[in-house]
Amino acid sequence: MFLLTKGKQWTNWSETVHSQPSKIVYPKSIDEVCQIVKRASDNQEKIRVVGAGHSFTPIAATTGYLMSLDYLAGVLSIDEHNQTAEVLAGTRLYDLTTQLAAKGFAQENLGDINVQSLAGAILTGTHGTGVKFGNIATQVVALTLVKATGELLTITPDHQEVPLQAAAISLGLLGVVVKVTIRIVPAPMYCYISNKYRFDDLLNDLPDLIEENRHFECFLFPYSDMVQVKTMNLSEEKPRSLRKHRLSALVMENYAFKFLSETARMIPKTSRSISRLSARAIGSSIVYAKSHDLFATQRRVKFREMEYSIPLEYLIEALAAMKAKIEQMKYNVHFPIEVRIVKGDDIWLSTAYGRNSAFIAIHMYKGMAFKQFFYDMDQVLTAYQARPHWGKMHEMKLSQLHSAFPKLHQFLDIRKHVDPEGVFLNSYFTSLFELNIEDKLTVSHSSTLK
Repeated sequence: MFLLTKGKQWTNWSETVHSQPSKIVYPKSIDEVCQIVKRASDNQEKIRVVGAGHSFTPIAATTGYLMSLDYLAGVLSIDEHNQTAEVLAGTRLYDLTTQLAAKGFAQENLGDINVQSLAGAILTGTHGTGVKFGNIATQVVALTLVKATGELLTITPDHQEVPLQAAAISLGLLGVVVKVTIRIVPAPMYCYISNKYRFDDLLNDLPDLIEENRHFECFLFPYSDMVQVKTMNLSEEKPRSLRKHRLSALVMENYAFKFLSETARMIPKTSRSISRLSARAIGSSIVYAKSHDLFATQRRVKFREMEYSIPLEYLIEALAAMKAKIEQMKYNVHFPIEVRIVKGDDIWLSTAYGRNSAFIAIHMYKGMAFKQFFYDMDQVLTAYQARPHWGKMHEMKLSQLHSAFPKLHQFLDIRKHVDPEGVFLNSYFTSLFELNIEDKLTVSHSSTLK
């Protein structure tokens, strides 16, 4: 029988969203998920699913059922010939990479955090970087979800009722995803390089850096001309010990940065000098390892995040505009701005739908004033056909979302068809999509940018 606990206050990883679910449930099988969903539907209660809680928006918040799929985890099978893996939806990405690696396989691309559940990463449009690679949802071959009726529905590329392009990034609004078949690749060997660039040199070299490297990302430090550039490319070298690399990342990017961040929080005027100090501390490094050992890094410093994608061709102009705005307004910010690249796809709610995209992420340390900085960066990026990452803070209204996501109307029609009573809704989504469905959910969150 599934585990059920009396509701207690739930908060996300960044501790910026809080809600009070009536029940928290931990199903141990797909059949138990079906039972729970049917019970919630029969009782006219809402239900939301939570993974690691790494979304900065109230996606998982609810006063109804809060479901964790932590017990519904593991790789069910690997088809080596067709290079696919069937995986239970609650599997954490770090466990998935370990299980795949044991068989000599890996996911073709991952983000820089691997604590999320597989379904959570897919359904919110989580991505890595590399102009030849789409977001994680593009790896999906098929998925199985539990509908509002408690019935199972398996969606493949030729499914008519619910296209896979609608279901892959669906924010948990079409049902509870319980099983996913993903495309995998023989585990590649990589050479990872981190080094410094001057900002002007980066802008000049960006097109080549993006095209010539399998994976490219960079970090821009406010008030500094120094930029950290990270690349990963295939290598025939043998893996080498990652102990020194991991220890350095743990100390410098977590403990030391935590201390500097606390200093900036207590004395905001130090932010500019701390950002410059962080930029100067960037070292050059070369590491040889399997891909799954390199994609993700530990993140122990808590922050707020806003992230937008823009068409790749606008990246240089947008970065210059952001830098100019920061230097004009002199915000108290020391977190670097992260830039990653994603291949265009045909998934309806994908932030890379129909275009190769640059993703620009803006951060602010937890406890520091963020609203004016985020709002102004929002205004800068909106001028470049920006689309918000579904799991990150944003202030786009429905009319803007319809313009940004051409298939949003069709998606909402399908949502209404498969869940007419709004079992999988919460007040965040009824407000965001202006849905006329009664929902008494009260959520405490502080995501307003203005």
